[in-house]
Amino acid sequence: MRTYKVLTVRQPWAHLIIEGIKPVENRTWCTDYRGPLLIHAAKAYHTDRNIEALYDLEKDDLIRGAIIGIVDLIDIVTKHRSAFFDGPYGWVLSRPRRLRPVPLKGQLKLYDARVSLRAA
Repeated sequence: MRTYKVLTVRQPWAHLIIEGIKPVENRTWCTDYRGPLLIHAAKAYHTDRNIEALYDLEKDDLIRGAIIGIVDLIDIVTKHRSAFFDGPYGWVLSRPRRLRPVPLKGQLKLYDARVSLRAA
């Protein structure tokens, strides 16, 4: 087991991050942290029919309430060319990797979790 930094993100955004489709996560706050970041899919779902249709996603098929992957947080910016960026801060993510889901209760902000991970 190891302690990791974790960010809870609502679905379908968490899925799009781990699939490498969404390279930036919007937040109203920043952090000095850079490095490995676990993506936790919140139990709450952000309903966006346009996104669901565009990426052929089904709400009930997406894992919620668990860590679903890991990315590298490489920068935080106030401008980004991605269509997903709407600020005010964009957390720039790279190297998304899917993991076997690890059930976990989500939290606000950036938090630590001690977990054992396995690649999907």
